[in-house]
Amino acid sequence: MSSVVGNVFMVVAPSGAGKSSLVNALLEQDDALWLSVSCTTRPPRSGEEDGKDYRFVTHADFDALRQNDRLLEWAHVHGNYYGTPRDHIDAALARGQDVLLEIDWQGARQVKKLYPDSKGIFILPPSIETLRQRLTSRGQDTLEVIERRIQAAAEEISHAPEFEYVIINQDFSLALTQLSEIIRTNRLRYVSQQARHSALFEQLRLPTSK
Repeated sequence: MSSVVGNVFMVVAPSGAGKSSLVNALLEQDDALWLSVSCTTRPPRSGEEDGKDYRFVTHADFDALRQNDRLLEWAHVHGNYYGTPRDHIDAALARGQDVLLEIDWQGARQVKKLYPDSKGIFILPPSIETLRQRLTSRGQDTLEVIERRIQAAAEEISHAPEFEYVIINQDFSLALTQLSEIIRTNRLRYVSQQARHSALFEQLRLPTSK
């Protein structure tokens, strides 16, 4: 899309790999990032806030968003629907703001079709056993649900080669540093620098695209 100026970053991981914790920590240290809040039909977990963690909607509301083409992407995961509302995203990109999407691999495929220059970042756990321990320790799901998530993790992890970057979340501080470095490096791409410093590029007679 020619109107896109900001960068689109997609962070993807199997449940329990630490995606949300990394994203939240990144947002605290980088106020230039805008997080797109996804909507979901699943009920909120303990401590989650509507409009902050997710937009919690009914199945009827989700169907209406999908039928009216108001979702950037959507998927059916673990028995529930998840989607990214289109509102505000294009406007944020046009004004040069970087957008962060916390989605699954199916959604990332759909976003890539609309934004070919978007960058995918896949978060891997250090092992399946560690993944099981993390899911169990957070105390939010039954053992049956946890085992279902573990089984689904293998399928989700198999899509890691589709992404430009892979981070192994064994040490949280290191993983956060690596995630931040990916964001900062991509902001130095020619097209990003050109959009943010258009007057300088014109003065230096640099080409308008590359």
